[in-house]
Amino acid sequence: MTFSLHGIGVSGGIAIGRAHLVTSVALDVSHYLVEPAQVADEVARFEAAVAAVQGELKSLHSNLAHSSPGELGAFLDLHSMILADPMISREPVHIIEERRCNAEWALVQQMDALVAQFNAIEDDYLRERKQDVMQVVERVLKAMLGGGSGVHAVLSRSQRLKALHAQEGEMVVVAHDLSPADMLIFKEHQFAGFVTDVGGVTSHTAIMARSLSLPAIVALHHARELVTEDDWIILDGTEGVLIVAPDAAVLEEYKLKRRALQLERRKLRRLVSAPTATLDGVAVELHANIELPDDVKSANEAGATGVGLFRTEFLFMNRKQVPGEEEQFEAYRKVVRAMGGQPVTIRTLDIGADKQLDAESAQDAVALNPALGLRAIRYCLAEPQMFRTQLRAILRASHYGPVKILLPMIAHAHEVDQALAHIAEARAQLDAAAIPYAPDVQVGGMIEIPAAALSVGLFVKRLDYLSIGTNDLIQYTLAIDRADDQVASLYDPLHPAVLFLVANTIRAASKAGIPVAVCGEMAGEVAMTRLLLGMGLKQFSMHPAQLLAVKQRVLGSSLADTEAQVRRMLRTEDPERLREQLALLNA
Repeated sequence: MTFSLHGIGVSGGIAIGRAHLVTSVALDVSHYLVEPAQVADEVARFEAAVAAVQGELKSLHSNLAHSSPGELGAFLDLHSMILADPMISREPVHIIEERRCNAEWALVQQMDALVAQFNAIEDDYLRERKQDVMQVVERVLKAMLGGGSGVHAVLSRSQRLKALHAQEGEMVVVAHDLSPADMLIFKEHQFAGFVTDVGGVTSHTAIMARSLSLPAIVALHHARELVTEDDWIILDGTEGVLIVAPDAAVLEEYKLKRRALQLERRKLRRLVSAPTATLDGVAVELHANIELPDDVKSANEAGATGVGLFRTEFLFMNRKQVPGEEEQFEAYRKVVRAMGGQPVTIRTLDIGADKQLDAESAQDAVALNPALGLRAIRYCLAEPQMFRTQLRAILRASHYGPVKILLPMIAHAHEVDQALAHIAEARAQLDAAAIPYAPDVQVGGMIEIPAAALSVGLFVKRLDYLSIGTNDLIQYTLAIDRADDQVASLYDPLHPAVLFLVANTIRAASKAGIPVAVCGEMAGEVAMTRLLLGMGLKQFSMHPAQLLAVKQRVLGSSLADTEAQVRRMLRTEDPERLREQLALLNA
């Protein structure tokens, strides 16, 4: 019987093939007591499993192919770091000793406690890091249960299925969740795509799928339960639809769509070195968003003309100590050098009261409302020593290429004034130590709160440029968490209020003569490209995988025609009419 499931498409494209199911051990761990004399043996069994997984992660890292995306090595390093953290490697031992329970149950209990802390985090990217904790735990559980410490235990099965269906179609992985290491192994065995029950647009499964250019859907909820091994399935990563047991007509239709997409992707590669300009000769800058220093490789391969957003949170995650100035400096310098003279915009730490840097203190501090709490620039100003350490590291990196500082979540003029004072102090400290840095580092602010978008005049007088974070701007404007499935359908970039705020910010920046960029998801959505161009936007920043498609749309757009159509759209308040007008704009 044919049926379809809908989730979040996080990596575009179409995969057609047989379903290969991956089991989650953590969902079915039993609990039993052990005799006092056996507690030491249970601890030893746990520690041996941790050591085995750590060894496997290091082995995978050392054997990475040169052609592997840079994200893979960084994600494997992250999982090794999580595994080495005492919250994972030692706390379960205390649970075993205190409660005289089996090691598997102790580990799952600790995982649940950590996941509860991550669930309180408002930031999408950081909240999704709970999946990394769960993936590491899954590997340790498999090692303890004798099934291998990763996906190696299912490889013989997948290889057999691959040989069995070599003439019939490719394989599509269906899982509750997948780790970066799992995806690496599955990629090596030529799986065509991935679907998972959990995850979001910023989960590592999503990031890795985009880096590997493999179709993927997350947040399907019940795919692992409803899909049967060897089922024929169609994965449409663009629309977020999984079709199970399609009939012949549907199958043929999607085969034609897949061939068209493959041809289109080959054509897009020809645009890498082409200058980006509209049909009427208006130059447009296409920059890349990166989460990790190694993401620069993908940015360069896509032809990005700069890094529009370097999220520095990754350097601060899953560790007991805040990274020092030297460690941060080396990471920032690596990105600047790799960009070869192209500008690099580094966002200062976007972390808050709900995102504690010290794992031990995190248990004692949970914000009443994380979305409205002490986060981003507010947190940095409350921690001046940490803030100035990061600022010095960023300024030092500017000696090796053009760097911009980006302040997140600004809402008040005094926040900008205080941040600029800290930057001046950081410069003075470097001067006193005779450490070189570029004297002309620009400072900008993220417009991601409605109040900031409505009072943008306060910021154009104080800052060198603006960057619109549409993800948070939409969520705060509509009071919707797009990661919450119950209200995710209400997350609407085309809401008239959202369009007004974005257009107002672009217009105010243009009038003041300062650059403005969009670095949220809207910038990478091809359907929104002409809309943003018509608002006056000249700088887009997006995931590298989205860049060439957006470039193609820019090259085929006439700014004169687009501006007139967009002006009409901005006068429209009917949501359905707006969608009709957007379709006409993209026709």
